[in-house]
Amino acid sequence: MAALALVGLGLPSIQPAAAKAKGCPKGMVEVQGRYCIDAYEASTVEVLPKGKTRAHSPFAPVAGKKVKAISKKGVKPQGYISRDQAEEACQNAGKRLCSDEEWLLACKGKRPTTFPYGGDRKAGYCNDGGVSSFNHYYGEEGTEAPLASYTWANMNDGRLNQLKGTLANTGAHKKCKSSYGVYDMVGNLHEWTAKKSGTFRGGYYLDTTLNGDGCDYKTTAHAPHYHDYSTGFRCCK
Repeated sequence: MAALALVGLGLPSIQPAAAKAKGCPKGMVEVQGRYCIDAYEASTVEVLPKGKTRAHSPFAPVAGKKVKAISKKGVKPQGYISRDQAEEACQNAGKRLCSDEEWLLACKGKRPTTFPYGGDRKAGYCNDGGVSSFNHYYGEEGTEAPLASYTWANMNDGRLNQLKGTLANTGAHKKCKSSYGVYDMVGNLHEWTAKKSGTFRGGYYLDTTLNGDGCDYKTTAHAPHYHDYSTGFRCCK
């Protein structure tokens, strides 16, 4: 019945093979009794030998480290992460990356809308009107940064998500919530999905319109090993 309810509403149906959700782990919410999704964009912890963990900075890439995804309110989510690294972080938490269909359903809600909170954009509901930290650090006297500055190192500069008016704590925008209880699916950070070719969704704090509006925002231009300050994720189960 859950899959049938999506027909004609602009959302692809979830395939019958999807596992039923029988109660979700802490930090996750249930969608149509079919699967669980993180309520918050993922932060990470580093996994040490013998299973111990320690904090990992959300402003640093995770390359060369074993990290585990955490869904927690009130923390900075992990940017600077690739699709493949995000998949591994989800797996280390006993979860997986969400399919595009699962991600869209959770974002658009029980009565599908363009934004998590409704059909029309509302200023300030989500973190989608931030400042450009890249122009701040790499532009000249407040102007737009030159194309030559868009290097791998600069795009992964740890300062970029720490400037005031950029990345927000998870759940800080209380109205940026879908009817399933999932926060920040539009704005804040782009979110990788499970597509092997590399897809991220939802936009980030500077852009939720360029590649689609609200939940329909989708970027497919980058390889699965790509990451920058704007790329984050959440997990499903």
